Amino acid sequence: MNLSGKVAVVTGAGRGLGRAYAEALAAAGAAVVVNDVDAETAAEVARAITGDGGRAAVAAGPVGGSEMAERLVTTAVKEFGRLDVMVANAGILRDRVLWKMSDEDFDAVIDVHLRGTFTCARAAAVRMREQGDGGRLILVSSPAGQRGNFGQTNYAAAKAGIVAMARTWAMELARAKVTVNAVVPVAATEMTRTIPAFAELAEPYPDSLRKDEGFGTVHDVAPLVVFLASDASAGVTGQAIGIGGDRLALWSHPREKAVALADGGWSADAIAASWADGVGADPETYGGPR
Repeated sequence: MNLSGKVAVVTGAGRGLGRAYAEALAAAGAAVVVNDVDAETAAEVARAITGDGGRAAVAAGPVGGSEMAERLVTTAVKEFGRLDVMVANAGILRDRVLWKMSDEDFDAVIDVHLRGTFTCARAAAVRMREQGDGGRLILVSSPAGQRGNFGQTNYAAAKAGIVAMARTWAMELARAKVTVNAVVPVAATEMTRTIPAFAELAEPYPDSLRKDEGFGTVHDVAPLVVFLASDASAGVTGQAIGIGGDRLALWSHPREKAVALADGGWSADAIAASWADGVGADPETYGGPR
């Protein structure tokens, strides 16, 4: 993959997956604007990229509001002359079960993940449409947004919303030749270490974990972002694509699974009488794989 001449912004690039994305894009030839809420951490990543012969600039601060999103795009244009790729990765966790989750817990996660993705994508789309030669919006979702996850009302809602935005923006930006896709990563990060099932795992991960659960390192995920940023992915848009460990997967979009018809419509009694042997005969799972 040769991304020479392309300019990318990566939010939440100070550590974990975001850093892996930024470094992989730079290694493929792209100039990268490194964003993180921690200015020194962002600067450290930029220094690592330039030390390896790449090009990088820093735009530190929390994503969420329009002002930060605009600054990310402005930095890309000021430092490197254009913007080709926006990777909306920044995120936080505030895990609580429903009855213990505060308004502040909910709002904080929605603001960074969902609103931050929206504002950054909007600012990038405006610039890409002005440039007139296409672009890439790469959004970051999660298996929690596809299946739900215990204790993650806020996170799961935000990540599900991100996939819905990817499908919508893929339609809206098609004429501008801007593709929009959602990455669904699974990797060991500081965030996953807060989850008991993953807390004690250590490299090298067993083959069964890498294949069956698709669980690996952040470096296993980064190649998908490089591909989606490249010219090779010009025909890929509106998709939710999973990657982790040795596993690459295309997530299905929601669709009707079973349909039953009743002349004149359905009464509650009729639904109850037919449910178990009708549309409810094979209910969908929720939570992790079962």
